[in-house]
Amino acid sequence: MQATSFTYDSESRAGSVLLDDGTPLEFDTAAFDAGGLRLLRPGQRVRIETAGEGEDRRITLVTLQTF
Repeated sequence: MQATSFTYDSESRAGSVLLDDGTPLEFDTAAFDAGGLRLLRPGQRVRIETAGEGEDRRITLVTLQTF
C-alpha cells in the first residue's frame, strides 16, 4: 500500500503517514527499522505494509516508494 509521510521523529525513529484517502496512521520504531531507512522527510511517498484491521491496524514496514 502507498502513503505519504506526515511526521517523523529522528530520535525515536517513529512517526505517521497519511493514506491516500487522508487517513493518518502511525508507525513505530520496529516498522521503521524493518524498512531499512535511515531518515524520512514529510511529503515523501512511502510503501507500507499493515497488519490487523480497523482500530487494531498497525504498520509493520515502511520504506520508500520506488517506481
